[in-house]
Amino acid sequence: MNPASAGPMLSLERIAKRFGRTDVLHDINLAVAEGEFLCFLGPSGCGKSTLLRIIAGLEAHSGGRLFKRGVDISRLPAAARDVGILFQSYALFPNLTVAENVAYGLVNRRMARADIARRVEELLALVGLPGIGGKHPGQLSGGQQQRIALARALAPSPGILLLDEPLSALDAKVRVHLRQQIKQLQAALRLTTIMVTHDQEEALTMADRIVVMNHGAIEQIGTPAEIYRHPASRFVADFVGKMNFLPARRTGDAQALAGQTVLRLPPQPGAREGEPVTLGFRPEEVCFRGLGEDAPNSCGARVAQVEFLGATWRATLACPQLGDVPVMADFSSDDARTLGLHAGQHLRVAIRPEHLHLFPAGEPA
Repeated sequence: MNPASAGPMLSLERIAKRFGRTDVLHDINLAVAEGEFLCFLGPSGCGKSTLLRIIAGLEAHSGGRLFKRGVDISRLPAAARDVGILFQSYALFPNLTVAENVAYGLVNRRMARADIARRVEELLALVGLPGIGGKHPGQLSGGQQQRIALARALAPSPGILLLDEPLSALDAKVRVHLRQQIKQLQAALRLTTIMVTHDQEEALTMADRIVVMNHGAIEQIGTPAEIYRHPASRFVADFVGKMNFLPARRTGDAQALAGQTVLRLPPQPGAREGEPVTLGFRPEEVCFRGLGEDAPNSCGARVAQVEFLGATWRATLACPQLGDVPVMADFSSDDARTLGLHAGQHLRVAIRPEHLHLFPAGEPA
């Protein structure tokens, strides 16, 4: 299924939220396709959890409207919105068994006991924990408890699943395993899902689209590849992945002066000569193979520091011709071994024009 081709399951129009005189959210416009996995990504305090709670009906908004399949749900209570919610804290009832926890949202629906038991068994199998219905939450690991909480959220077959930083309390290995399982379940059930996270790796690996938020506003919406390769602002570039930034000054439609070096850029008709700009490029986009003195966008570099990151090595380079700003460059383990990469080493490096991103000078990171 291509989520982008489906009609909107959920639409947000000019959603705003104020606490007293403080604007927490302002002018949020968003359409979520049916079956899509969407991530709200941003730093703490950017408003992403507040926005999720407004969608759930747990928080009143100050302005704007919400539509589900074209129906205005702005004033509906949480219980009438057909959403399942999974929080960071598992929120399981310690005195109830696993089966009773999963069945909790079904009891008030007047389902037959046999149907509830069958549904619980289906869900426990679905989250990979069959046969543990008689245990209590205290007998389970953190990852198992979160899977039980996920089964409970899925029990009523909600139209939308909302996840509020569901993996942040787990250790790294369990977190990676569980995010894979959640993504597989979401795809198999074709369930419209919105997840809040401040973890860029989670967003990049799980989402069909990412909504990057900052200071209560949306900075950019796009696929993980679009967000990473074509950041719309310096904030997005700096928040998602690593990015080098160089102060520069435009010297034409397709070039800029950084330090003592004229760098070729993607053409930008109408650029103002002398305009200050910030150039950005990723550490993995620093080239070092077969570069002559006349290679475009090349300069000499000295390795100031080397870090081992497992599959890659990250070098901090001093490039006097580009100014006084240190440059991060990533090397594969094979390349680092071939080069004998070490502090104090001199290299020639370059950045291809198509890998340079332009941002207004002074734009906050």
